[in-house]
Amino acid sequence: MGNGGTPTSSGFSVDTYADTARILHAFALKMKAMRNPRSSFSPDIPEKPSSPALAVRLRGVDWRYGDNLLFENVTLDLPGGGFTCLLGPSGVGKSTLLRLLAGLLPTTRATVTCSDGLPLTGRVAYMAQQDLLLPWLTVLDNVLLGNRLRGETPAVDKAHELLRRVGLADVTADRPAALSGGMRQRVALARTLMEDRPVVLMDEPFSGVDALTRLRLQTLAAVTLRQRTVLLVTHDPLEAVRLARQVLIMHGRPVRLQLFEQPLSESTPRDPGDPSVQSAYRELLRRLEDESCDC
Repeated sequence: MGNGGTPTSSGFSVDTYADTARILHAFALKMKAMRNPRSSFSPDIPEKPSSPALAVRLRGVDWRYGDNLLFENVTLDLPGGGFTCLLGPSGVGKSTLLRLLAGLLPTTRATVTCSDGLPLTGRVAYMAQQDLLLPWLTVLDNVLLGNRLRGETPAVDKAHELLRRVGLADVTADRPAALSGGMRQRVALARTLMEDRPVVLMDEPFSGVDALTRLRLQTLAAVTLRQRTVLLVTHDPLEAVRLARQVLIMHGRPVRLQLFEQPLSESTPRDPGDPSVQSAYRELLRRLEDESCDC
């Protein structure tokens, strides 16, 4: 797996993504919130992709961090058309595994295979914990950034429709500093959807917002990413049992992946107050506590 040319949620190549992150870090000190508008959102159910959902297997992952062996011959299977949620202690390697799958880290041994027999390269969108919006661009232009970086004609109508779908039709001309944290994350989600990739990798994208906004963003992601193959890194067991078709727990050195098996309804997002969801949440929390001694 190489690290060149893999698109991210913004439509960037890996190198451009890194450059943009550095630019945003420099601008972060200058950015101040101008206002905190409030907006409700109720997502529409998107059209289903015309092709079957893509299942993905990452196999034979070896990775060292300094002298520490993080992964040894790890295999990760992502069922097509649903969320896989990845949990584990901080520092166990969740984000590293996601970045390896995205092609953001070089590795020579690991192989990626897809259910349609085609390469994964060019079919991945990446949504980071930070929204990585460019502060000098409007909401609309941030969503269109991938088009422009690739030299494509901007799909303005599509961008407007996605922003309407995520409840931001009234702020398309605003700049990121004028938005609340939850609204910025919705812009990032619209930008991810703009890439229209069958596989979406999400690294704790809702961790920086309040609890109510997090629940709303979870619902929005579940609806708008329906029929896509999603790997979501999270520290929130309730988020996992609300969204996931498959929950994996990472623990140990070198890392082991353990499947969390608990009967839940197929329909997502699940009601957090449902007794079966609460039961799964308690059991998953207990399992995470039991495994934490390994790290």
